[in-house]
Parts: sequence; structure tokens; C-alpha cells
Amino acid sequence: MNARRTRLVGYLCALGAGTLWGTTGPLSTALYAQGAEITGIGFWRIAVATLGLLAYGALRRELFAVDRRTVLLVGLLGGAFVALFEVAYQFAIAGAGVAGAAALLYTAPVMVALLADPLLGERLTATRLVLAILVGAGAAMTVKGGGPTGGPTGGPGLLLGVAGGLMAAAAYAGTTVLARSVVPRIGSVQFLFLEIAGGTVLLGVLLPLTGRAPLPPATGAAWAYVLALAFATVLAANFLFFGGVKRIEAAPTAVAATIEPVVAALLALALFSQHLTAGGWLGLAMVVGGVAAGYVRDAARAG
Repeated sequence: MNARRTRLVGYLCALGAGTLWGTTGPLSTALYAQGAEITGIGFWRIAVATLGLLAYGALRRELFAVDRRTVLLVGLLGGAFVALFEVAYQFAIAGAGVAGAAALLYTAPVMVALLADPLLGERLTATRLVLAILVGAGAAMTVKGGGPTGGPTGGPGLLLGVAGGLMAAAAYAGTTVLARSVVPRIGSVQFLFLEIAGGTVLLGVLLPLTGRAPLPPATGAAWAYVLALAFATVLAANFLFFGGVKRIEAAPTAVAATIEPVVAALLALALFSQHLTAGGWLGLAMVVGGVAAGYVRDAARAG
């Protein structure tokens, strides 16, 4: 009974993480309506989350017990991936819509499968290649079947949105590959802290140099959305995901978390009337099914 309860809690944690991640697009869309700049939303999202982890570290001092080489590696390289992701994903949400951006993001496992062969020695099998094609085709169908994006007036068009989504997926894939080599040594929480802290510093330096200094949210509602993005979609979602991994295998945890694009699409439909055509919903199902099948297959092979 205890083992069954532990497994149930693990799945609930993973589903909770995916659900919270699925609110990223709707919360960002709500921020556009408050006049927030696309490039500033990602900065404030991770800056506030970093402050939250600093407060956590005041109680758990081991969070800061990391060697200098790891700090430089994760802070700079991981931080660069995070900085790219935060800006690119906002362009994806504004240009391709909430569902389209989430579907494009889930091409990241495809990129990981392709990168894992030369970088980690994980062989690219025919099945992985077929699933990669399935996910890519599904993402394209989701974007093509999308309606109005709800992005800011004068915001990026569909082409920039798709480019942003693919860049965000590439950044996420890079983070995943980096995490596979570093997390076993320092743990998930330290890795998360170092990469979002590095991303915050990089965006804080680079955005003003491009003439897009991140202005603070202008209204109380905007601050509420930013706090929700930071504490729900960054901190709570990741802690829930880590909690799931501790209780069940990594593959089923990841499968359960693929509820994210479905939640994003349903919220976008309910809150912003961002409709998907039948082909768009089919594409979304192909993305979720392809990613889930890949994780299940990898778990079966590992077992």
C-alpha cells in the first residue's frame, strides 16, 4: 500500500508540474494586455524566481556549496540557455499562440535525441527518428491550425513566432543535455538555482545593451502575473517535477508532464478564445503522443 501511495503521489506531482508549466503561455498573454514588453517578461520571471531560491538558500545553506568550475559552467552555459529560452519563448507565445508555442517547445526531446548521439553516445534508433518526425509534423499542424494569438499589438508575426518556438526548444534541449552531465553530481535544485541566476544576470546585462531594458511591471495585476510565473511555473513546477522523479522513474514522470501543451491549449481557448482547428488538435495529440511514446520506450529499454 505504501509503495502504491508513493507511486500515486509521484504521478500527481508530475501532473501538477505539467499543469503549472501549461499556464506559462496564458499568464504571459495576460501580461501583454497589461502592456508588458515581450523581452522583459522572461527577465522578471526568472529574476523573481532567483530571489525566491536565494531566500530558500538562507534556510538550506548547502544550496550554495558548489565548486567554482560548476558555477561557471552552469551559470554561464546554462544561464545562456535560460536567457535564450526566456526571450525566444515569449516571441513564440506572442507570434504563434499559446498552443502553438507549447507544441513547438515539445520538439525539444527530438533535438535531445539528435544531440545525444554525438554528445552523449546515445544511439539514434529508427524508432526515435520516426517519433521525431511525428512530433515535428504535429507541431507544424498545431501552428497551422491555430487562431488569433492574443499577442501584443504590433508584436511578432507567425514566422517570428515559429522561429522563437524552435529557438526556445533548442535552448531547452541544450539545458537538458547539460543537466544530464551535471545534475547527478550537484542535484536538481542547485542546477536550477545556478542556471536561472546566470540567466537573470545575462539578461540584465544584455537587454539594456540592445535598447530593451526590462522595465518593472506597471500595474498591480502585472506584478501578480509575474509572481505567478515565477513561483508557479518556475519554482513550484520544478519542485513538483523533482518530487515526481524521487517517487517514480524519470520516464513516466516526463510522460505525465506532457500534459503541459494540452493544459496550455485548453486555457488559451477558455480565456482568450485562441481556437484550434481539428487539424490543430490532431497535431497537438501527435506531439503529446510522440513525446510520451519516446519516454515510455526509453523506460522499457532501460528496464
